[in-house]
Amino acid sequence: MALDIPKPELRYGCPAADQILFNRFYTVGYSYYFRQAKWTLEIVEPGKHINDVDDDVTRQNNFRPDFRLPQRFRGDLSDYRRSGFDRGHLVASANQDQSALQNSETYLLSNMSPQAPQFNRGVWKVLEGEIRSKNESPDIHETYVMAGPVFDFEFQTEFIGQADNNGIKIPIPTHFFKCVLVEWKSGRLEMWAFEFENKAVNAEPSRFVTSTSAIEQRAGINIWPNLLGDDIEAQKSNINPW
Repeated sequence: MALDIPKPELRYGCPAADQILFNRFYTVGYSYYFRQAKWTLEIVEPGKHINDVDDDVTRQNNFRPDFRLPQRFRGDLSDYRRSGFDRGHLVASANQDQSALQNSETYLLSNMSPQAPQFNRGVWKVLEGEIRSKNESPDIHETYVMAGPVFDFEFQTEFIGQADNNGIKIPIPTHFFKCVLVEWKSGRLEMWAFEFENKAVNAEPSRFVTSTSAIEQRAGINIWPNLLGDDIEAQKSNINPW
C-alpha cells in the first residue's frame, strides 16, 4: 500500500482501511462500517516506561470525537454515555506519556472501541504493561504493536449509541487482538499475537497467545505486509510462547 506520509511505525506496512488517520505518534486504520478503528499501529519506545507508571505526564482524559472523520461514520461521546461499556484504548495512554500532547492524542475516539469494563481494566491492561516491560530489554531495538477489534458473527451482534438517521449504531466487538513485532538489535524479528473475548477474563495474557496468521484471518487484515518470504510466513504461522 503506497503511502505519501513517512511514519516510522509504518516501516513494515499496514493493512487497508476506509480512512487512515496519521497522528503525531501513532496511526489508525478506520472502518466506516463499524464506526471505530479497524486497527491501530504504534512503536513502543525503548527506555521510556518503567514499572507501568506515568513518570512524565498525567493522563489527559480529554476524550473527544475525531473531526477528521465524516460525521455519519464517527463515534461520539454520547454513544458511550450510560452504555455500560468503557471507551477502551487501542493505543494505550501509558504507551504515549512523554508529553501532554502525545498523551492527549490517545483520547481521540478514533482510538476507542466499546470494551467490557472488566476486560479493559483487567487482562487488556495487564498485557499493555507486559509489553512495556518486555520493551525495556536492552537487546530490543523497537517494539511495534497493532491492536484492533474482531467481530465474530457466530455471536449475536450488540450495539451502543443512538441510531442515526439511517439506523446505524456502534457495534460491540466480540473479541480484541494485539499483534506484537519486536526488532532485536541483532536484526532478528519476533512476533506474538493475542486474541481475547470482550468480557471479564480471569487468566494471564499468555493463555491467549495465538498466531499472527490466525489474527489475519479473524480480523480480515494483512499484518506486517512489507515483510515477505518463507521465514516471515513461518513466523506468522507460529504460536510463539510469551
